[in-house]
Parts: sequence; C-alpha cells; structure tokens
Amino acid sequence: MSTTLHITTAEELLHAPELGRCELVRGDLMMMSPAGFEHGRIVSRLCYRIERFVEQHGLGVVTGAETGFHIARNPDTVRAPDVGFVRMERLPETTVSGFFDGPPDLAVEVLSPDDRPRAVAAKVEDWLTAGCLTVWVVDPAKRVVTVQRRGADPRVFDASTELDGEDALPGFRVAVAEIFSR
Repeated sequence: MSTTLHITTAEELLHAPELGRCELVRGDLMMMSPAGFEHGRIVSRLCYRIERFVEQHGLGVVTGAETGFHIARNPDTVRAPDVGFVRMERLPETTVSGFFDGPPDLAVEVLSPDDRPRAVAAKVEDWLTAGCLTVWVVDPAKRVVTVQRRGADPRVFDASTELDGEDALPGFRVAVAEIFSR
C-alpha cells in the first residue's frame, strides 16, 4: 500500500526526508531524479574549489547539493542549488538545523541532460528575486557557464575564459576549462 503525501510548506518538507530529491516551488512539490555521473563530477569540482577558497579566507559557508534554502513564504518555496555560498555576515549565530532562511549569495546550478530551459530560467529567477547576488548556470554539454545577476544581462563564459566570484564571492577565480576537465 502506498501513501501519497501532501506537502505544501517548508515545515512539512523538512519532516519528510523519505521523499528524496525534491524542491517546493510556490507550495507545489517538484520531484527530481538523481543526478547523473557527469553532473555530480562537475558539482564536486566546483564545490571543492569554492570551499577551499572560502576556508582560506574565512568568508562564510559553502553548501553542497540538496541543501534547502527557504526563499519565499505563503506559498512556500524551498530551492536547493547544486552549490551554494553564504557570506559570513549573513550566517546566524546559532546552528541552522532546518532550511537556511533566505537565498545563498551565490547559487550554482549544473544542468542535467533532461533539464528544460523554462524550468532552469524559473529557478534562476526564483534565486534572483529572493535576493541571491549571482547565479551560475553550468552547461556541461556546451562547456559554458552563464552568469546571471538581477538587473543585468546574462554573461556567457566559455573554456577560454576565467570565471570570478564578483561581489558574491570576492577574489575567487577559476578557469572555465578547469570546471569541465577530467
């Protein structure tokens, strides 16, 4: 016998870990299949590089995939970037045991082959509307990273260029080619 859960709030989602990979978007539960190998490899490469830089400079906290950020209420939205970064001055003094309240300063989304452009654009818009400073959309198929900021045109970086953290992660730099190298 199967049970269908009706999840519409961040609190309900937090207490339903059996659901697996999902996000809550304006009160609607969005199920996602597990990420593929290439996706995971790229997420790991980026997470490692960003984490190393953040720790060396004492800048804040880096989160890995599946970390929930509660970015809207009534109806609730909880999104989970593939990599997130929150600056030190935005961290609460106590440990956060549930979802982080608000967006990361930097959200990184690594595309999977089955990602739909409209869904990705909606996720980027959710991040930026919630106050995320910068969103990186990493496209393994095209080997490019699109940087999006509120009120600015998207900028595309290819393997011949270098990506920087701008005001979301000042001083951080990585060659785009390095993100995709094996």
